[in-house]
Amino acid sequence: MVVMKMRFPFEKRVKLAQGLWILSWCATIAGATTFTLGCILKTELRRRAEVMDNSDIHIVPNTLIIVGLASLAINYFASKICQDALDAGRFPRWKNFLKPYFAVSCFFTVLMLLAVIMSYAMKGSLESSLKIGLRNGIRFYKDTDTPGRCFQKQNIDRMQMEFQCCGNNDFRDWFEVQWISNRYLNFNCKEVKDRIKSNVDGRYLVDGVPFSCCNPSSPRPCLQHQLTNNSAHYNYDYQAEELNIYLRGCREALVNYFMGLMNTISAGVLSIFLLQGSVLVSLRFLQTAMEALDGNENSEIETEGYLLEKGVKETVMEYLDPVLKFFLLKNQVQEGMAEEGASTASPP
Repeated sequence: MVVMKMRFPFEKRVKLAQGLWILSWCATIAGATTFTLGCILKTELRRRAEVMDNSDIHIVPNTLIIVGLASLAINYFASKICQDALDAGRFPRWKNFLKPYFAVSCFFTVLMLLAVIMSYAMKGSLESSLKIGLRNGIRFYKDTDTPGRCFQKQNIDRMQMEFQCCGNNDFRDWFEVQWISNRYLNFNCKEVKDRIKSNVDGRYLVDGVPFSCCNPSSPRPCLQHQLTNNSAHYNYDYQAEELNIYLRGCREALVNYFMGLMNTISAGVLSIFLLQGSVLVSLRFLQTAMEALDGNENSEIETEGYLLEKGVKETVMEYLDPVLKFFLLKNQVQEGMAEEGASTASPP
């Protein structure tokens, strides 16, 4: 059953080819845009690699980069096909090329849609990655002399100031780790000795936060230390007063930032997907309308174009059959080699 059959007079075919040529170059620019968006997202994720536990989230920018590059090639060839469609004598040279071209184009177009879906679905993975990564980042904050962690303190401080956040979930996360290096502690001081002895792991824990947690918009000078001790500061109430440090955790801030970035990119990629789909549909109509001219000397006659020669299921199976036969043949060869190896290894 033919799907979406349309009639194309000569003038309509010419307009379709000309319009499609413009559309294909617009899609080429859109492909370059997709590639650029993927690079931007990957760069931002790499900037925060030290506070991320895994790289699963990189599948989204990697997919966008691959799809963007493929879109450049796909739409470049689409523009060349449109040019040759204006000359009925030159169009037949594309005949054997178009079937694999449409298969590859549809694959990458669907992949573009999957990248959009993945960008929304990766929020859970992003949260868990940041949760573990930030926890480790805070734990290694003091290790400025350890190779591989020399810039950990600098990165954490810059991140907290840039995103106006403090800690992983909130500022209390700093109370649970020793974030002051031993090299800056006076072990002859009784207070330091008592704090270390009072801790099972022998760590120097304080109810304070690094300077990067301070909120510069607060009218009060920053209180970094003894945040839970009301008597340590004048006119201060830890429970009732809004502290002059950032109250939002960095995990929440980073998740909101990256999801906002990915949502914006996804909206752009979705519009590019619709543009790419329009190019493929229009090119399919042009192909079938031009193929109807085969063997006809009069190139100005009216022809019929269609989207699919058969039903959707039959068309999908037509493209999948060669792939399935290839893997079936490959499995049969492997099974035959395994049986031959078993018979050779068995005793006579």
